[in-house]
Amino acid sequence: MVNPQFIEEQHVTLSEVKVAVDKIEKRDKELNYRTNKVKDFLAGFDNILAVEKKEKLQKKLQSLGLTRLKEEHIVKFVDFLPKNLNELKAILAAYPLSLTKKDQEAIVEAVAEFTS
Repeated sequence: MVNPQFIEEQHVTLSEVKVAVDKIEKRDKELNYRTNKVKDFLAGFDNILAVEKKEKLQKKLQSLGLTRLKEEHIVKFVDFLPKNLNELKAILAAYPLSLTKKDQEAIVEAVAEFTS
């Protein structure tokens, strides 16, 4: 029996997944079951950022210098683009992470620059 091992764990945004699915769709004549499921899932998101904007937003969030903020949190902020503190808190509820109100407002402001 094959025992696959993880070599590296990397967090990817929805925009990166969308680009990968588009490449697979161009390459293959017919998509397999999982790729079709991923494509259907991505269709439910109407606010996926372009790859260039996504990279700029990630750099902006990293430049805020919030020590508790990890790459996985930044990826979720880029995916869901919280417009206000309540939406940000809903995203943060999935993680054992507490940020000050000042830090939360800084994140929302940074995201607002890229969504307007």
